Amino acid sequence: MEWRDKGILLATRPFGETSLIIDVFTSDHGKSSGVVRGGQSKKLKPILQIGAQIDLTWKARLEEHLGSFQVELIRSRTANVMDDRLLLAGMLSSATLINRFFPAGQVYKEFYKSSENLFDLLQFPDIWTLGYFKWELEFLETLGFGLDLEKCAVTGSTEDLKFISPKSGRAVSKAAAGDWSSKLLPFPLAARGQVNSLEDILDGLKVSQFFLEKKVLIAFGMEHLPSARARFISALERKIKK
Repeated sequence: MEWRDKGILLATRPFGETSLIIDVFTSDHGKSSGVVRGGQSKKLKPILQIGAQIDLTWKARLEEHLGSFQVELIRSRTANVMDDRLLLAGMLSSATLINRFFPAGQVYKEFYKSSENLFDLLQFPDIWTLGYFKWELEFLETLGFGLDLEKCAVTGSTEDLKFISPKSGRAVSKAAAGDWSSKLLPFPLAARGQVNSLEDILDGLKVSQFFLEKKVLIAFGMEHLPSARARFISALERKIKK
């Protein structure tokens, strides 16, 4: 068995004294894992950094085997996050969410492209956090828990959307909410692409976190989101306080 693809490096872990097992998210083969022989060497270790875009050749005797990778660097993204704790935390959060919740071998071509675009956007820190929030909404949708934020669930109006139903994930206008407003989630400005400050991004991420916890974790039988995402939120809160 053999295939070639391009992908985003999600995680690494030691394998023996000199090799690494890497997890990657690819365009045509979904999430995959394999051994990189000599992956801990001075030549390969700088290449095999989370977030790197790499060319991959996977080989195994049988499809269900772990297999091995030959890798070539397409582009590194380390320089974009090396001096920015918020970007680094966000990059690790996105990589970890993919690695934790996507099944191996399931192809998500559109979401792969969105993820590649998000990682490439790291070179633009001023707009990256909004890109991350939109990516997280698409992540929910890809897993089958997408939010409908385009129009009011009650009236169908696209005007004055102020709330989100915690049950359906659909938008609700101020007029339609009425006395139920206290039981609804606030509609974040970031969902409209209107961002005046990092607080607006944080408000949006609190909404997506609600559905990650109430929908995704329950569906997967998990209790907690990856710690990498919590560290990203903490980094964002620290940035806001400065």
